[in-house]
Amino acid sequence: MIRHLVFFTARDPADLPTMRATFATLAAIPGVRAFEVGVNTRSDERTDDEPDLVVHAVLDDEDALAAYKAHPIYQRSIEVVRPLRELRIAVDYEVDGLAPPPPPATS
Repeated sequence: MIRHLVFFTARDPADLPTMRATFATLAAIPGVRAFEVGVNTRSDERTDDEPDLVVHAVLDDEDALAAYKAHPIYQRSIEVVRPLRELRIAVDYEVDGLAPPPPPATS
């Protein structure tokens, strides 16, 4: 499996809702096994240059990732978001599978 993580900063924080809504449409692309988009809570006091938003998609393999990036929904998201973003950092890495949920806490 491939995890596709992309971190963004917005030129203007007022654009974050548009960016988030645009990225949410990526979940509809065929082949996406899991998907999340979230706005950074900025809870790390030691970081001054945190990204504003993260997109996380899980796909089966490199071919699925290539199809995801070639899909019209993905292409449209680039058209909408590119003028609104300042920074974009992408990371793609292979994993053996989706991690199982943690066991329930015991008292």
